[in-house]
Amino acid sequence: MRGQGPDGVDIPRAQAGQNPQHLLATLLGEYFDSPDADLPSAAVVAMLGEFGISESSARSALSRLARRGLIAARRPGRRVTYHVTPQAMASHRAYLRRFLTFGAEPPEWTGDWTVVAFSLPEPGQAHRHSVRRTLSSLGFVRLYDSVWMRPGRDTRAASRAMADVLSDVAHARWSVVCARFDDEAGPHGPAAAYDLDGLAVAYQNFIDEYRELRAAVHAGEVDAARAFIVRTSVMDSWRSLVLVDPDLPEHLLPTPWPRPRAREIFLDIHATLGPLAASRLVEITTPYWPAAASWVTHFRLAAAPMPGRPAGAR
Repeated sequence: MRGQGPDGVDIPRAQAGQNPQHLLATLLGEYFDSPDADLPSAAVVAMLGEFGISESSARSALSRLARRGLIAARRPGRRVTYHVTPQAMASHRAYLRRFLTFGAEPPEWTGDWTVVAFSLPEPGQAHRHSVRRTLSSLGFVRLYDSVWMRPGRDTRAASRAMADVLSDVAHARWSVVCARFDDEAGPHGPAAAYDLDGLAVAYQNFIDEYRELRAAVHAGEVDAARAFIVRTSVMDSWRSLVLVDPDLPEHLLPTPWPRPRAREIFLDIHATLGPLAASRLVEITTPYWPAAASWVTHFRLAAAPMPGRPAGAR
């Protein structure tokens, strides 16, 4: 859904069908940085309610994150509260740093590619689908029907994955090798295996969607309530691009390449709205969690602790 800001500027609202569990994990990573913060379940319900998530779905998300070990329950007095585990805290930080730093520097490039080739007996369609899903999850793309590749020369993950998937399949054969291509950017080279034109369009769509919003942010036309929603929306949109971007070296990319411009817009909106979004989170959770202002923060890179915040604040 979208809403109209001042002067008719489109402002993203909560995304329809948003996964409450995924959303909660994102919010915990963005706005909390200490495992000592005791977060009441009612505060979590209020937090997710801003995105149109029902109370039952919010409590279900809490339970699922607890089963995954990302949060843990404790009982100070009569009521149960939740805290982010130290392990999850470290994972959240690494996760957010990955998305915030993506595209900051060109990838180190040696010209090496990891290539997986496999041959399966017939009928082997189910195993073929399994191999393809596994390789896709590792960042490989299909060069030819049974030849897949990704940038770099680390073969370990692919070797383990192929053994896991095919070691019990009779007559299956596979090889994992490092290779170089004579014509990387040519029509039969590795660059042709990627839909780089489609990715460029996706980055341009991101620019078109958020540049007016960026102007509205700097004009003071986005209030705290909307900032909380928008900051999550822009992160979700950027993350979806990062997850499909193979981060190829510059000489393999179309020109002009729109990612730097898209990244600039993303980082500006994300950083500028941080304080406003955090203030909104304090506002909506304080009725259920009087200590909220002491614990809520907002994630940013290479920032010194804010005065008055507990140790470890971002």
